[in-house]
Amino acid sequence: MTMQRRCALAFALCAIFPAAHAEESAFTVSTDGGLKVTSRDGNATLQLGGRLQYDYDATRSRDRGIDTRDFDMRRARLDVRGRVGDWGYKMQFNLAESDQQPGGGTAEDLYITYTGFGPKAQFTIGKQQEPLGLERVTSDNDNLSLERSAASELYTPNRTSGVKLHGAGERWTYALGVFEARGDGVDDFGRRAITGRVTYAPYRAGDTVLHVGVSATRRQGDTVAPDIDTAIAEAALSHGPLFAQGEYFVSDRGGRDLDGYYLQLGWVLTGETHPYQDGVFGRIKPDGKRGALELALRHEAGDGNYADIGLDSSRQIFDGRQTAIGLNWYADRNARVGLSYMRGEAHDASGLRLRGNELRLRFQYAF
Repeated sequence: MTMQRRCALAFALCAIFPAAHAEESAFTVSTDGGLKVTSRDGNATLQLGGRLQYDYDATRSRDRGIDTRDFDMRRARLDVRGRVGDWGYKMQFNLAESDQQPGGGTAEDLYITYTGFGPKAQFTIGKQQEPLGLERVTSDNDNLSLERSAASELYTPNRTSGVKLHGAGERWTYALGVFEARGDGVDDFGRRAITGRVTYAPYRAGDTVLHVGVSATRRQGDTVAPDIDTAIAEAALSHGPLFAQGEYFVSDRGGRDLDGYYLQLGWVLTGETHPYQDGVFGRIKPDGKRGALELALRHEAGDGNYADIGLDSSRQIFDGRQTAIGLNWYADRNARVGLSYMRGEAHDASGLRLRGNELRLRFQYAF
């Protein structure tokens, strides 16, 4: 470690624990996967994390006159998380100003969690991810495909403000909360959403996990947006280097019935296994110095948001189908290079058939 880095680290630690310099052993520092500081008595922790996802994206749709090629900072986030006694916290901020995700400098996660009752009953309040769908609650660092499915993009909201009761055991998890229906902070709780998810692993032994779950949300509407009721069934199987995951979505939007599904398969050519914890599968951690290589395949059909292949969701395109094939190289536990190609078609509200495709290359570093 250079003298400059040592000085920067010392300055950060003094800012985090202002009394720490008075006693040499007041805290411990870990750099395993990130920077984590723990007080001597273990009662307080602080961890710095973040992610960078830099993409090359080529999207083409002759039916819509789209032919774009672009380098884009898909995501750039920094977060601070930890706990003090029975209280946990997380603050995550988006720094990127991307074409797909405008609003650099906005808050992604801002919440506190009470953990005094143990892991089986915890309360989280603030801006957070709603417990709806396996693909949505899985971090975009860890999802098998570079972009979420068209069904997840349509049926599952992004982070919203709310209050959530949740817990987990060795094989099960549950979560139930009340959130803002819009999620943009404008209407606060003028329109509310009730969202919940339950998962269970009926078989978990060695490097094999069978996962099932259900989730649902009821969202209040107004004169502009209708009431929305959505239910999702999810299942996944991880067996050694093989991985399979699928979800089926049904929704009622102001009397209009919608449904869709996706199924994705993964095969880690180098033999590693996707880790599993608290009802979610994580990304591959390579065993060797050359990293891990994984093939990915996804097919989806039904009502969804197919904007990733150039079919703009503002035209209310719903009924469609899409296939994606990808390759992921996990250089180490932090770095990932992914390549994917998606091709599909969908119909807009008038029944017009539109086709499109996308080639995406991603360089990712997460800690």
